[in-house]
Order: sequence, then structure tokens, then C-alpha cells
Amino acid sequence: MVSTSGTPRLRPYTFRDLATLPQLGGLPVESRRAMEVVAHVLPFRANNYVVEELIDWGRIPDDPVFRLTFPQPEMLAPEQFSRMAAALASGLGDAHVRAVADEIRQELNPHPAGQLQHNVPTLDGKPVEGVQHKYRETCLVFPSAGQTCHAYCSFCFRWAQFVGSRDLKLATDESLRYCDYLRRRHEVTDVLFTGGDPMVMRADVFARYLEPLLADDLRHVQTIRIGTKALTYWPYRFLSDDDTDALMRLFERIVASGKHLAIMAHFNHWKELSTPAVRQAIGRLKSLGAVIRTQSPLVRHINDDADVWARMWKEQVRLGCVPYYMFISRDTGAQHYFKVPLYRALEIYTDAMTSGSGLARSARGPVMSALPGKIALDGVADIGGKPVFSLSFLQGRDPDWCKRPFFAEFDPNACWLTDLRPAFGDTEFFFERELAAILSQRHPETPRPVATQLEPLAA
Repeated sequence: MVSTSGTPRLRPYTFRDLATLPQLGGLPVESRRAMEVVAHVLPFRANNYVVEELIDWGRIPDDPVFRLTFPQPEMLAPEQFSRMAAALASGLGDAHVRAVADEIRQELNPHPAGQLQHNVPTLDGKPVEGVQHKYRETCLVFPSAGQTCHAYCSFCFRWAQFVGSRDLKLATDESLRYCDYLRRRHEVTDVLFTGGDPMVMRADVFARYLEPLLADDLRHVQTIRIGTKALTYWPYRFLSDDDTDALMRLFERIVASGKHLAIMAHFNHWKELSTPAVRQAIGRLKSLGAVIRTQSPLVRHINDDADVWARMWKEQVRLGCVPYYMFISRDTGAQHYFKVPLYRALEIYTDAMTSGSGLARSARGPVMSALPGKIALDGVADIGGKPVFSLSFLQGRDPDWCKRPFFAEFDPNACWLTDLRPAFGDTEFFFERELAAILSQRHPETPRPVATQLEPLAA
């Protein structure tokens, strides 16, 4: 992993390396071939840091980081696996293989929660490419140069960004129209750069996206968030890459401007916090004035254990990070392999939450980022001798939905919002009619309903 100069250098691995990677040599040939079949449908990318420093190769296939990054045969349904394997064995060429892979991808709900149909705003009657604006105060920006990652999570709900299909990809155009959109949306206080992973961009490229937000006409944007897994998959991005110092100076300019710089770090397991490099990287970011908030989905085979979460949250607090969210894994990709029943998610969250101090209890969860909004599973209530799920919105397409409790029938098999039925004989949840009305708007200039646009800020 170290170059002749002594500086760590990133070496990515893709599905072409599955047959030759030395660390996989202990697996049967059939297992490696099965991984290749899955990797022709769902994206695979790892790197030398993940392979050499995070995975315990004496524990595969049960090592959590191995399951987090390497394709598993069960990630495709048996029929899908057989179909893909047959395409690879058919000898009909790459075009046939791609066609079969694309068919299977369409069966895996590539863009959940309406992110292509309902979250993209318009400006002067035209879609703003690479932007999602689902919640009033927060805009998501997908930089075109940041639509890959140092390594891919096998459960990733944005896997469709990485399979090479333009129809499934979200990315900005080169005109940076999102800045024009933000200038008209004074209710937006937070801009989240996401992807992919923005931290794959060089510092000078990232600066072209970030620096316009420091101008006076965008001072209503108070917080810049960067969603990244770089601390896990390549912490040297913040330590010793050839443009790291330029990146750190860029972050310093953001903090010096008076804006809040939030690093939305994805950690799925405490093992990802165990190397000297990640701890040094966290320390360097904190020294600049950035705040690191941590989040992860609850994923079967990787972290569906309260002790894993308790240990992870305690270590994050010790390192000065802020536990933020425990998500429910979204209904996309290999969800059948990774999903955890809602009642079990609640048990894991509760047991982990009660195992730490108050500083480790800042993580909200379990939370579903569903079509109507971010919905928290608050508990199981006994009402009239009958167990029911109690839920509430943390964020909603209509802000007035937030913190209004509602109830669903207890279902031990439910894993997502769409699996739930209203309790007490109700035919629909309180938000469903309003949600249908919101989604029926074809090309809104901004998500509805929203607060009245503020007057331009005084000079």
C-alpha cells in the first residue's frame, strides 16, 4: 500500500480482481465465481486499505467488513443468480450480459423513495440536474465528479449510481445551476454534498462546488454537509494524499466564513474505527473546526447486534464524533439479504442505547428514509391489550407532519414502511392523502408544501 516514497497510495479493486486477489485464495473456486456473478449485477469496488487493514481474512466469510464490501452469492435471489450465471456462460457476448444485468437491476428498485420522480426540483421550468430537494431546509447536491467511492458498501441504497447506466444516475451538469436554484430558495439553510462520495474529488475540483456557497448572495446557506465514507475506506484522504493540504485549506476557508462544516461520516462497525490512520484523520478534521456526525443503516450479517452498536457509539464519542442516525436499510438492491425486521431493529437500538452514557445516546433511530419522509420507529405500545408500533416523522415532505405520533399494527415480519398497516381499523395513515396530493404535482419549482419564500436578505 505504500509507494516508494513512503506515502500510502490508493489501489482500487474491481470485479476483475476477484479471480486473482491473493487474499481470496483460501476460498473455493466456486465461491469466487459466485462472487463474480453477483458483481456483474451489483457494483463491487474495494481497495488496498480495506483489504489489508480492515478485513480479518482468518474470519471470512463471516468478517463484517468482508460482508460489507465483497459480493455475497445470496445477494441475488436464486432465480436472478441463475439467470446471470447463464448469461455469463452463454458465450453471447458482453452486450447480452449487460442486457441481462440491466433486467435484474430494474427488479431491485434502483431508486427508492421516489428520488428520481419526486425529489428533483425545477428552475425556470427545467429540472435542476444533480439536485434533490425533498425537505424544505436541506438540498442534496450530487457533484458529477464525485459519483464513485473509494470502495462500495454491498448494501448501498445508491448502488444504481455506480453501474454505468445514465438513466439511473444522478449528477450535476457543468453549469452549476444548483447555485442559481439556491439563490432563489432562501429557506434552504443546509446543502449536503453526496454521491457517490464527494471526497473522491481532487481539492481544486471540489472547490468549484464549495466556494460559490461562501458568496454573500448565498449566505442563507448556513451549513455545508459532506456525506462521505472516506474516513472508513481511505482515511489517508485527510492525511497524506498529494492534495490533502489544499483540501484542508479549503475546509478552513469554509469554517472561517462562519458556516458550519459537518462531515456526515458513515461507519457501519467499530472495526472501521480501529486503525491509527482513521483516528489521525478524525483528529485532523476536528482541529479545523469541522464537526463529524456518524450514521449507518442497521444491516443483517454486518451490525445486527446491540453490542456492536454500543461499542461503536462509545468509540465515536471517545474520538469526538457525534452519533447521529441508525437507519433501517432501504428497500433496494439486496434488501432481502440485509434487511432486519422492524421489531428487531427497535430491540437492537434500545439495547445499544441503554448501554452507554448520555453522550452516546444522541443517535436517532431506528429511522426509515421513506417516500413521505424520515420516519422514526419510537417503540411498541400496548393499547387496549394489543401491541402496536408507535411512529413519528423526523422530517416530512410536509413539515407539519413532524412529531405527530401515529400507530401501525404490530407485524413481526414487517421490515419497511410499506409492510405496515394502520392500527385501530383505520384504512390509511394520517399523511397518505396529503402525500398523494404533493406527489401529483408534476414539475414543482420546489418541494411542496413549503414556507413562503423569504425576502432577499438585507445588504
